[in-house]
Amino acid sequence: MHAPMTSRLGEIVVRRAVARDAKRLTRLVRGSRAYEGPYASMVSDYRVGADYIETHRVFVAVDAGECAGRVLGFYSLILEPPELDLLFVQDGSQGRGIGRLLVEHMKAEARAARLDRVRVVSHPPAEGFYRSVGAVRTGTVLANPPAVAWDRPELEIVLS
Repeated sequence: MHAPMTSRLGEIVVRRAVARDAKRLTRLVRGSRAYEGPYASMVSDYRVGADYIETHRVFVAVDAGECAGRVLGFYSLILEPPELDLLFVQDGSQGRGIGRLLVEHMKAEARAARLDRVRVVSHPPAEGFYRSVGAVRTGTVLANPPAVAWDRPELEIVLS
C-alpha cells in the first residue's frame, strides 16, 4: 500500500479520514441540501461510521487556512468492485472546485490501486457534475424502495 497523497487547492488539503471524522461526515451527508424534498429519506438516517472509514478508502478535504481542520467535503472509494461510493461537498463550500479536487484525488488513488475504471451511481441532480469530470453514462440503476425511491444514473470513470 502506498502513502496517502495530499492535494492542495488554495488552503484546502485532502487527507485520509480517521475514525474521529465519522460524526462530522455523517452531519455533512444528513445536512446536504442536495437531498432535500423527495430525496431527504435517503440520507435522514444515514451514518458514516468509524468502521466504514476503517474499511474503505475515505478521504476528506479540510480547510488548512483560517478555519483549519474544518471538513469541506469527502469521498469514499471501494476497491472491490471499484466504485465511488460517496462524494459530498459541504453546501457552503460548493462552487470552489472542491468536488473536482476530490475526484482528481480519487482517480489518483484508484490508479495507485491498479484500477482501470470506477463505477459511479449518481444522485440524479449530480449527474451533470460527474459528466463534467469525465464520467460517461453506462445505464440506470432502478429504484429500490424504501431505501431509494427513484432511478439513478449509472456512470463510469475510465482511468487512463
